[in-house]
Amino acid sequence: MRTSNVGYGMSRHSLLARHGASTIRSLAATGEQEPPWICRLGHSVICASIKGGAILEQMVVRKTVCLKRLGGHRRGEERAGRFFANKKVTAAKIVEGWSDRTSAACAGRHVLAIDDTTEVKFPTTAQRRRGLGPVKKGNAYGVLVHAMIAVDATTNACVGLVGGDVWTRQGLVTEHHRDRPFEDRESHRWLAAAERAREVLRPAAMITVVSDREGDIYPKWASLPQTGVHLLTRAMVDRRLVGGGTLFAAAEEYVVAGRRQINLPARQPDRAKRTAVVELRYGSVEICRPRDEQDRTLAKTVRLWLVDVCEVNPPADVEPLHWRLVTTHEIVDPAKAWQVVGWYQARWIIEQLFRVMKSQGLQLEDSQIATGDRLVKLAAAATKAACIDMQLVQERDGKDQLPASNVFTEPEIETLEALCPTLEGNTVRQQNLHPIASLARAAWVIARLGGWNCYYKPPGPITMRRGMEQFYPIHRGRQLEMMLKREVRIP
Repeated sequence: MRTSNVGYGMSRHSLLARHGASTIRSLAATGEQEPPWICRLGHSVICASIKGGAILEQMVVRKTVCLKRLGGHRRGEERAGRFFANKKVTAAKIVEGWSDRTSAACAGRHVLAIDDTTEVKFPTTAQRRRGLGPVKKGNAYGVLVHAMIAVDATTNACVGLVGGDVWTRQGLVTEHHRDRPFEDRESHRWLAAAERAREVLRPAAMITVVSDREGDIYPKWASLPQTGVHLLTRAMVDRRLVGGGTLFAAAEEYVVAGRRQINLPARQPDRAKRTAVVELRYGSVEICRPRDEQDRTLAKTVRLWLVDVCEVNPPADVEPLHWRLVTTHEIVDPAKAWQVVGWYQARWIIEQLFRVMKSQGLQLEDSQIATGDRLVKLAAAATKAACIDMQLVQERDGKDQLPASNVFTEPEIETLEALCPTLEGNTVRQQNLHPIASLARAAWVIARLGGWNCYYKPPGPITMRRGMEQFYPIHRGRQLEMMLKREVRIP
């Protein structure tokens, strides 16, 4: 076997964690190279070589994107650098692997396909832009990540990634967006992600694509909805309505249908967690195709439902909450309207994904990789690693009943099951009562390896990280032992 194909910073035997002993033995015997689309944690197309799987593993374990820490030593650092420099490894291929196991995990569920865009700012100077385009308001440089996650509409469990895009801008665009074809605009990503959801989430019982204000584009309203696929977006455009008037004015005419408290999570750097009292109004609307819409084949009108959520008596020092939510779901009563509001509130989950990528986890913005194209690939890999980390923490109590195969390979699940009895104690609280092959059962084992004693507060991200650091060497040792036993021949 050619050692150049072995994951960075890892021995030849660490390949067992991805192939199994029998596969390794047959490859060694035939001199074949590893299959080009095999990778770590069972996500088969996240990278163009076996190295990419090891990189993903180390991102999850070590909570970092620093190549020096990922590699573990100088040789490993160089291998990681060569992976991201490889022209055969593209961001598009990495993004394609995001949804590798999401489809099966969504079967039979009502899935919220939540998408958003985050700007990842990297340190640059006027003399060293690192090949990056402008972000923020043009006063910083970095990459943009548009990601879509699948969330169970009933439990708010993150089931996995659906798709998206990662890119850096090629300078400032001076031409007005109305003068450019829709396919050439950045706003096209919202339609592309929604179409991807329709394909990846086909086994789901129902799909609701949830977007913030940037996703309020007419081509999506006019072309995407079909049986089993719905849209829910916070309105940005005060659209013209059939019969006269505008969308925002129509909401003011609706009667108040209810009042309740809703919880608003903290948002760095300037919004603390708080509770808001809001009034609810709703009604049906029929929006008109914009006069400047280039695609005249789109429907002239689209029938939608508007849910208006407005804060009552807000504190003097905060911006009042006011959501105008537009959806293809039919709103027949206040209960349905409040349900739609709850689905929109699930957007905080994708904001948490971005925080794990950046400030609260992988520290993506601290990367010192020199070139823009490599940073784009790094951001794509970090998005997947952040999602895995988030799934492990959320499933620690087992309420979402996700399978372990969402995160771990079959050999890894076998190792987790073998470890389980050795980590259980004498009390009921020290027993792993979660179903076999469930992600909750796997998370329990990882937490115990990380030092959790089954009492006091639930295990958090740091405990999970420590557990993963313990688990992978144990798994590789077990796989090596199994391989050596198979190799024994009695004369």
